[in-house]
Amino acid sequence: MKQILIIVLAVLSFQALSANTSYFNVRDYGAAGDGKKIDSPSINKAIEAAAQAGGGTVYLPAGIYLSGSIRMKSDINLYLEVGCTLLGAPQDIGAYDAEELFEGKQYQDGGHTHFHNSLIWGENLNNVSITGLGMIDGGGLVSATKEANKGLIGKASKSIALKLCTNVLIRDITIFHGGHFAILVTGCNRVTVDNVTIDTNRDGIDIDCCTNTVISNCRVNSPNDDAIVPKSSFALKKKWITENLTITNCQVSGFEEGTLLDGRMIPGKLKYGRIKFGTESNGGFRNCVVSNCTFRSCKGFALEEVDGGIMENISVTNLTMTDVDDYPIYITLGERMRDPDTTSISVGRGISISNVVATVNDNLSGIHITGTPRFYLQDIRLSNIQLVFKGGGTKAQGDIKFPEIGKHYPEIGFMNSIVPSYGVFARHVKNLQLENIAVSYINEDQRPSMICIDVDGLEIDKYKAKVAKGIPAARFENVNNLTVINSPVLGKIKQLTNR
Repeated sequence: MKQILIIVLAVLSFQALSANTSYFNVRDYGAAGDGKKIDSPSINKAIEAAAQAGGGTVYLPAGIYLSGSIRMKSDINLYLEVGCTLLGAPQDIGAYDAEELFEGKQYQDGGHTHFHNSLIWGENLNNVSITGLGMIDGGGLVSATKEANKGLIGKASKSIALKLCTNVLIRDITIFHGGHFAILVTGCNRVTVDNVTIDTNRDGIDIDCCTNTVISNCRVNSPNDDAIVPKSSFALKKKWITENLTITNCQVSGFEEGTLLDGRMIPGKLKYGRIKFGTESNGGFRNCVVSNCTFRSCKGFALEEVDGGIMENISVTNLTMTDVDDYPIYITLGERMRDPDTTSISVGRGISISNVVATVNDNLSGIHITGTPRFYLQDIRLSNIQLVFKGGGTKAQGDIKFPEIGKHYPEIGFMNSIVPSYGVFARHVKNLQLENIAVSYINEDQRPSMICIDVDGLEIDKYKAKVAKGIPAARFENVNNLTVINSPVLGKIKQLTNR
C-alpha cells in the first residue's frame, strides 16, 4: 500500500510539473525543430506568452530550429535542451530583424552600433537567461572581413546581443560560428557568463560598458579575432566605464574554427584568440580581475587604453600560455582618441600582473609596457613571471629605435618594427616594479633582454635573463630613481642619455 501511495504521489507531481504554466515548450507554439521550417516566429510566440504570464522558461527540446531573430523579454529563461541546435537562417530569406537607427556621429566600430540584427537580442530588459546544454550554430550570420564599419550593414552579425539589461545569465550553452560577435553585452549590469563553450571566427565574448560582470569557466576559441574582450566604447553615446569585472578559470585559443569542438585543435593562421582589454576604450576599465586562465596558440594578454578613458586597479594573476604569438604581456596607452572630446587624457595606473608562465612562438616582442610622451603609465607591478621565447633576433634589431604608438592602432604588429629587446621593453612609465622575472630563449637572440626608456622610479629585484655573448643584458635611457637588487645578470648599469 505504501509503494502504491508513493507511485501515485510521483505521478501527481509529474503531472503538476507538466502543467506548470511557467514552462513554455516552443513545440506547443508551432516550432517544428526539423531544420527546414523557420521556427523563430513560433519561438517568439512562446516568449510573448511567457512574458504575458509574468515570465518563465521557454523550452527548446532536442531538434534543429532554423531561426531568424529571437526577441528576448524580461523574466525569460531561454532553455536549450541537450540535443537542441538553434541554427541561424540564411541572410537572403528575410528572417532577421533590421538594424536599428543610430543617430549622430559614430565613434565606435560598426559591430558595436547595432543590436537588433542578431539571432538573439534584447534591450532594456530585466532578468534575462540563456541556458542549457544545447548549441547555437550561427549558420548564416556574417562577420566583417575588412574594417569593422564595413561588411555588416544590412546583415545579421551576432549570435547574442543584449543592451542595457540587468541581471543577465548565459550558462552551459555552446556557440559555433557566432558571427562578428558570439556574445555582445553593452551597458548591462550584473552579468554572468558561466561554463560556455565558443568556437567561432571573430570575437567570442565582448563585455562593453558593463558593471558587475563575472565570466567564469568558459572555453573560447577565436582564431581571427579576440576571445574575451572587455571594451568601453561610445555605443551608448557617452563615456561609460567597464568596472567590477571578474574573468576567471577560462581557456582561450586561436585554433582554426571548429577544431576546438572536434578536438583536432589545429593552430590558425592569424592566431588571435586572446584576452584583450580594448581597443574601444572611451570610458575605460576599473576594478577588474583576471585569474587562472590558459592561453594556447594565440596572442598574449593585452591592456590597451587609447581613447581617453581610465584604466586603473587591474589585477591579473595565474596565467599559463603555450605557443603564444607577438607577445605574452602587453600594457599600453595610445592617442587614437576616437572620441568627441579629443582633449581627453588616457590614464593607466594601479596595474598588477603576477604568476605568468609562457612559451612564445616568435621574436616580435616580450613584455611590453608603454605610455606615451604625454600620457605616462603609472604604478605598474609585474612579479613571478617566467617566459621562454623563440629567439632569433639580430644585433641590428637590438639597435632599432622603436616608434611611438601615437595615433596608430595600438598593436605591435601594426608598427612595422620589431621590438629592440627580446624580454622586457618599458617606455614612458612612472613607478615600475619588476620582481622575480626570468626571460630566456631557444635560439640565440642578440638583442638586449631588457630596454627601459624614460622611466621614473624603476625597481628591479631578482631579474634573470639569458644573454648572448657580447650583448648587454639591458639598456637604460633617461631612467631616474633606479634600484636594482639580487640581479647579477644586469651587472653595472650603463645609461645612454642620447640616441
